[in-house]
Amino acid sequence: MIHSLFIINNTGDVFMEKHWKSVVHKSICDYFFETQSKFSSFEDVPPVISTPHHYLINIYRNNLYFVAVVTTEVPPLFVIEFLHRICDTFEDYFTECTESQLKEHYVIVYELLDEMLDNGFPLAVESNVLKELIKPPTFLRTITDTVMGKSTSVSGILPTGQLSNVPWRRTGVKYTNNEAYFDVIEEIDAIIDKSGSTVICEIQGYVDCLIKLSGMPDLTLSFINPRLLDDCSFHPCVRFKRWENERILSFVPPDGHFRLMSYHIGTQNMVAVPVYLRHTILFREGSSGRFDVTIGPKQTMGKAVENVVLEVPFPKSVLNVTLTPSQGKYSFDPVTKLMSWDVGKIDPTKLPNIKGNIILQTGAPIPESNPVCTVMFSISQLAVSGLKVNRLDMYGENNDKKYKPFKGVKYMTKAGKFQVRT
Repeated sequence: MIHSLFIINNTGDVFMEKHWKSVVHKSICDYFFETQSKFSSFEDVPPVISTPHHYLINIYRNNLYFVAVVTTEVPPLFVIEFLHRICDTFEDYFTECTESQLKEHYVIVYELLDEMLDNGFPLAVESNVLKELIKPPTFLRTITDTVMGKSTSVSGILPTGQLSNVPWRRTGVKYTNNEAYFDVIEEIDAIIDKSGSTVICEIQGYVDCLIKLSGMPDLTLSFINPRLLDDCSFHPCVRFKRWENERILSFVPPDGHFRLMSYHIGTQNMVAVPVYLRHTILFREGSSGRFDVTIGPKQTMGKAVENVVLEVPFPKSVLNVTLTPSQGKYSFDPVTKLMSWDVGKIDPTKLPNIKGNIILQTGAPIPESNPVCTVMFSISQLAVSGLKVNRLDMYGENNDKKYKPFKGVKYMTKAGKFQVRT
């Protein structure tokens, strides 16, 4: 399966490597750097790179490349999903998965990689199981390890969940307050043309959970309109047959944070676009141009559109822009030619507007096409697809009135790759 793992930063330094079988020299990354040099954007590097004797399967997250080396035919999505799980685990342990954090916790990183993969095959990938094996870093433990000269983070006892048929949940869990929280998060990927018509609009959705329930609860989660969901993927705890037959999620949950399911809603379901742009971008003969953009809410069902940011990558012939926003503030990078406008919250009664002049290089040809605007936003307490949780029932722990859990559901809509052609 996975032979080796190399972690590479933006400057091309291989600052961490891990080998589960024989050592593969890091010169194998030259094939990766050669492919990377052909692409202008970090995210455009193909996920699978073939070499004479290996395959390099990579992901790009938090300004880091995670490059897995495999020597035999494997399902690429399997390896990609595992690499994302490694990143998620690092974020869970160290708050963020960055180069500085990984370097600061070298020992724990290698201990985690040892436990997550056994001879190249995934072994323990659940966060709550790993935390029984390897304790998360704390200030006191760091001082103790420094003074004693050895690591005290590794447990000498095998996690109880590893010995059961529910390996994702540890036994003997006890909480004073029993709570179950579900976050339904939807990201909109859309392309809007010049006239404001939707070229493509899709939703990538997730159901993230925080479960703090005592004992071994058995939960069922149902939706009001589950037929909306397409191309679903589930946590291993979900009983897939029940979902196929009844469209009900039945599962014994892991303890703590985890992603219960992810889903896709395609253009065939008529996805509503929550924001719109009115734009005028003109490049004139000479050395000037005109920029005028207004952002407004469209179909938000009375919910506020917040954390709005507009990014416009101008052509190389643009020297500067002098703009006046009606709210928020903007910045322009003269090197990358990227204008970023931090709008904030949209007030429907007074729509945010930014306008002003574009300064071009003298004698430079007029750009042939206008830039593509990228919009970022978030809408709280709204799932734009219309998906709603119907009810959550618990079995196994409340039959004899042991406890009644507190249950909460939160909805969130965010922009994924939301682009407007001008």
